Amino acid sequence: MDLRIGWRTLIQQPAYTLTVVLILSIGMAASLLLLGFVRFSTSYNAQIPNVDELYVVNQYYNVADTRPKYEAAPLFLRAVAIDTPGVKDATSYLPMRPVERPLTVRAQRGLQTVSALVVLPGFDSTLGLQSRQGDLRLALAQPDSFVLSEAAAVRLFGTAEALGRTLQAEGKMVRVGAVVRVPANTTIPFEALFGVNSVLTDPSIRSEMLTGEQAWMGKLLIRVQPGASLSAIRDALQRVVDRTPSLQNYPPETKARLAGRSAFDLELAPLRDAYLDHRVEASRLAPGQRANPAVLAGLVLIAVAILALAGINYVNLATVRVLRRQREVALRKVLGASAGRVAGLFIAESILAALVATAFGLLLVWLALPAFSQMVNRELEGMITLSNIAAALALGCTLGVLTSLYPTWIALHVLPTQMLAGRPDTESLGSTRFRRVLTVLQTATAMCLTGVTIAIAWQTDYMMRAEPGFDPTPLVVVGLPEPVRHSDKARGFMAALAAQPGVEGIAVSEDPIGKLDMAWSRELTRPGGTAALMEMKGVSANFFQQYRIEPLLGRLFDARRDKEDDLVPVVLNAIAARELGFASPQAALGETVLFTGFDGKVVRKRVIGIAPELRFHSLRSAPRATAFELWTAGVTLSVRASGDKAVVEDAIRRLWPRYFPEQVLNMQRAGVILAANYEEDARMVRLLVAASVVALLIAAFGTYTLSANTVQRRAREILLRKLHGARRADIGLVIIRETGTLTVFATALALPIALLLIRRYLSNFIEHAPIGYWTLSFALLITLAVTAFATIRHTWLAMHMSPADALRA
Repeated sequence: MDLRIGWRTLIQQPAYTLTVVLILSIGMAASLLLLGFVRFSTSYNAQIPNVDELYVVNQYYNVADTRPKYEAAPLFLRAVAIDTPGVKDATSYLPMRPVERPLTVRAQRGLQTVSALVVLPGFDSTLGLQSRQGDLRLALAQPDSFVLSEAAAVRLFGTAEALGRTLQAEGKMVRVGAVVRVPANTTIPFEALFGVNSVLTDPSIRSEMLTGEQAWMGKLLIRVQPGASLSAIRDALQRVVDRTPSLQNYPPETKARLAGRSAFDLELAPLRDAYLDHRVEASRLAPGQRANPAVLAGLVLIAVAILALAGINYVNLATVRVLRRQREVALRKVLGASAGRVAGLFIAESILAALVATAFGLLLVWLALPAFSQMVNRELEGMITLSNIAAALALGCTLGVLTSLYPTWIALHVLPTQMLAGRPDTESLGSTRFRRVLTVLQTATAMCLTGVTIAIAWQTDYMMRAEPGFDPTPLVVVGLPEPVRHSDKARGFMAALAAQPGVEGIAVSEDPIGKLDMAWSRELTRPGGTAALMEMKGVSANFFQQYRIEPLLGRLFDARRDKEDDLVPVVLNAIAARELGFASPQAALGETVLFTGFDGKVVRKRVIGIAPELRFHSLRSAPRATAFELWTAGVTLSVRASGDKAVVEDAIRRLWPRYFPEQVLNMQRAGVILAANYEEDARMVRLLVAASVVALLIAAFGTYTLSANTVQRRAREILLRKLHGARRADIGLVIIRETGTLTVFATALALPIALLLIRRYLSNFIEHAPIGYWTLSFALLITLAVTAFATIRHTWLAMHMSPADALRA
């Protein structure tokens, strides 16, 4: 009965209902998108059967002072784990090809790259993969077949019905033996799976995955028995690692620095929580996407804040509406309506309004979801499910109940005798102050969020424009499928490209500056002196010339003086010189350092120069000790353009098929590579900007509502002021002063909190933009502008109010 009455009441006042539903639906849509994204992020790997029994083996690399954490473990530990008490099963997997050089296939839709894994038997059952087409185990067992994801099938063949279709890869034909659906929220993403016996699996990979003889690092999953001791399992694996000579084979200086500790400390981490482990370092094994729990918590707070802003608007509107319905409430009480019946009526109205707003909010979510998915770089198309819709409706009901409490309290305190005495439309001083406090909270929240957003946006822009140690403008970077030193095709491509108009020069390296595809480190030591772990960068003799990098001290590699792949000369950065124990970078020049190669042989190197700091890492990481050596076995070409880069890029596209007809061209501008380190930051900025705009709009509407109520409530006062000779400007100041006072309180509340959050955010970076108080001032100016725009109409109406019209009202 109350719901029907509430529905009729809402229909009878379409302007009020439309306003309430519009504001609530916008707030609900923004909140649902953010909360849905958080729920998506916290549900990674949840679709795996009995996922709480699955653990991924991580390692801490104790040789480095920072003890970086990697999602990797020696592949031989799989056999050890299977024989360990408490372990039900274990499996391992590796990328089919290096991450920077994915598998290239020729399918119905032409030449494309595929992200593929090599897996052991039982991998499918461990992850609970269900075949949509074909037989999974058979597809992974047969040498000429493989497993394809539905998304990859659509991309390669234009349809998910791909069973039995064939691909050509590396001159070999393989067929689709099974098709599976890979969830979007998994930390083990893949487009294709190949068994260890596949014709495309490298023999060395096959041997290592089956035997673990070379102690390669790979991905290791362990399924434990219920109630098993994780510490006992971990200790059993750690003891084997500690007894393996190849994993502890370090120079005496390194062993002394380890002080008896193992070079690797293992950890069993729940696979369910792997996505939230943002401490895992990137490596060639590609840990996949990760999320910072603190960021997700911040998004939850923003979602709650936006929903609260919309709810505050509803409370203010509903309170004013109750004041206007005091005669109706009084009459209901006189006719015998109980307190429960009166409360039920207003609660029902609030719930109905909230549910209608939730329905429209879900419609907005559906419309905005593609753009939102692109903004956060996640596949969220499956976010609208029956369970999520039910959760949204439950949230709407909760919001309806909460926002009805204060208006219902006002209605319950309406005195019929006062209404019968002809004194309606009165509001207590406490009620007025409460609604002003709500408006202050609205404005403060919007101002705080805007200030933090401005600071993060400026820091992100600063990072993307930060000087990397060279000018990236004329450089185009090309990734090769084969190392230059060992490939006639690569050298031929370089020679042909060097002869093209507009190409000033070509340098070879393992990584472009700003990216760590082939990152590796080694211990360098002074004879009888200090050892230091540092990143090694293999480059061609003309690398520094093509990048136009000048030495800090001594000289850098020079194609006119140095021989390619010469093992003797080495260039250090200043950090490396200090960590090697030299009194100054100058003191390192001409000195000898020792280097142990992958073959175990010790190489003597001579320091010829000190290079400036180059940003191979983002501004979240401190610069590291780095050594450059002559090495042309890299797969990265840095092409310097003498004029228009587009001309050089066209030449690269034209020459590529001639030398690599079965490979997809991987070409990027150097500036794009550097900016890629901050893609997640840029996405977060766009998300925060959208949230700030929504918060400001809702706060503006709250201010608009308050100013309208202020003019109506003080109409008689305004009339008396005019009759006593007040000018229009004086009347305008009355309205502006009330709104301005609230803005001052909001400023005092918002800016200190924003400053604290900004400083906390900036503490994550080793270098940050010169963010001062101007960001907070700018947020204040934006809020003031929005507030002024929201109050201008009713200020104008108050200034031009006719005394005759006011008396009639």
